[in-house]
Parts: sequence; structure tokens; C-alpha cells
Amino acid sequence: MKNLLFIIAILLSTIVTAQETYTRTLKLMGSRFDITVVANNEEQGKEYIHMAVSEIERIEKLISSWDENSETSLINKNAGIMPVRIDTELFALIERSIGISTLTDGAFDITYAAMDKIWKYDGSMTVMPIDSTIRASVAKVGFKNIVLDKEKGTVFLKLKGMKIGFGAIGKGYAADKAKALLMSKNVSAGIINASGDMNTWGTQVSGKPWNIAITNPMDKNNVFALLPIREEAVVTSGNYEKYVMFNGIRYTHIIDPRTGYPSSGIISATVFAPKAELADALATSVFVMGIDTGLDRINQLPKVECIIIDDKGKVYTSQNIKINTP
Repeated sequence: MKNLLFIIAILLSTIVTAQETYTRTLKLMGSRFDITVVANNEEQGKEYIHMAVSEIERIEKLISSWDENSETSLINKNAGIMPVRIDTELFALIERSIGISTLTDGAFDITYAAMDKIWKYDGSMTVMPIDSTIRASVAKVGFKNIVLDKEKGTVFLKLKGMKIGFGAIGKGYAADKAKALLMSKNVSAGIINASGDMNTWGTQVSGKPWNIAITNPMDKNNVFALLPIREEAVVTSGNYEKYVMFNGIRYTHIIDPRTGYPSSGIISATVFAPKAELADALATSVFVMGIDTGLDRINQLPKVECIIIDDKGKVYTSQNIKINTP
């Protein structure tokens, strides 16, 4: 009997160690996605990745503001005119987005989509826009002008010209949904990397946790920290490539939706959270809130941590995070 149990144990060990990691890189939602799964063989790995891709494409159709036939576009077309009845999934995403706006005092706002694009980061800007132009650029922005009717399942944008967009939360949400689908199909481990919005579960084939490298924004060829993550998401927002300089101040492409002015002082913010949707939204919000307010807000949230690097290269962390330097 002992010999039989030993043989069974050997066979089970062989099955476990036979698993391999499979990755596919493709363009989805206008961005690069790297989908990694742990599977027993290549055919199974391809099947799992196909499931993830199909789910991400479904989410894209749901939230796209570029697709004229999407419910998001329908909401925008009827801004200032009438409420629009929408799918419960999209309604819930908008409801959560408003919750994050409230949490961040409006630093995160899906109505940013109505913002006039007066800042150029292609080298064509030679003078800073005047204050009145900057203020006018956000006249139609404001999450408090989104009216939700849960009983009727409708969304109404109060002002004509208002728009919503999910650029600062959509990829994270898609990563969450793809992960949830694969876990429901008993996929033991994987990573959904949506252009830096990373969502993980399980472990590597070796049993070790997935390791996330944090790039040094002052030297993009080097990594300044390696952090093991398990069953969580991590998102890094950086502004070390898209910015303009006026009077010695770096103005980034991440703009405060409340004022129209670009954020300054921070060049990289990495947020760890249970879901990529939340990490995605908070990583952008930290830039706008600034170091002190950003860290204070992060420290109040359970299971959420943050690493901030300022424009001098100084590193700030939330209360419970530990950095392992390579």
C-alpha cells in the first residue's frame, strides 16, 4: 500500500511540475496587453489566453467612447438632453468611478473626457496657456453632474457637451474581468498586464510568487526595486516621457480635472491594490493629489499601498510597504 501511495505521489508531482507558463502579446483597447497563464500544455495555454482576449474585447465594446454604438457613446450623445438606460455592469462601473472621485476629492473624474486639449506634448508648445483658457478647458468637467438612477438603471449627464471616458480605469477593469474569468475556469495562475496595469493570481510554476520590477524613472534602463506579489494588482503611472517645461517647472500629461493644470512634483506613482481597477484609478489620482495628500489617502485604505518618486528622484512609500532592492 505504501509503495502504491509513493507511486501516486510521484505521478502527482510529475503532473504539477509538468505545468508551464504561456504568454501572448497583442494590442487590445488601443494598448499593449501581455497575457500570461500557467497551463498543462500549449493547447490549453492557448485556450486560456483566447478566453482572456474575448473577455477584454467584450469590456472594450461596453466602455468604448470611440464606438458610436456603445452605451458609453449613447450616454455622451444625450448629455444635457435625457437619461440613458444602460447595462447593469456599466452602471456599476460608473457608480464605483464616482465613489473613487469622492474618495480623491475629484482628482479622479471620468468626466475628464470633456476637457479641452490645450496642452501639447509633441514639442509644439512654446508658451504656457493663459489662466482663463486653462480654467475654461474644464468647464464641462465635474463628476457631481453625473446623475444615476439605480431604480431605473439610467445615467444622465447634466450639461450639454459633457462626456465620460474610462481611460484612467478601463484597462484595469478589463484586467480584473479577464483574471476573474480565468480563475472561474480553474486556471491556477497568471498575469494580465495591460500596458503596466498588472493583475496577478497564483504563483510561478516553481511555486515562487510573481515578482514585479519597478523601473527607476531617472534611469529607465535600471530597476530600483523588486516586489513579490500574490493575488493582487499593481499599476504604475509615470510622466517622465510626456511633459513640457515652463519657468523651470515640469508640467506633465496627467492633468488635474478640477483646475485644468497639469500635475507637477511627481514623476512616478506605483499603487498596489486587490483590484487593478482601483490601482489604475489611484495611480493617476496620486499625481494630482500630490505626495502628502496622496500618501495620506492611500494609508487610509485597507490592502492598498503606494510608492512615489518625486522629480528629484526621492522615494516615498505608504506605511506598510517594504522595498527589496535588486
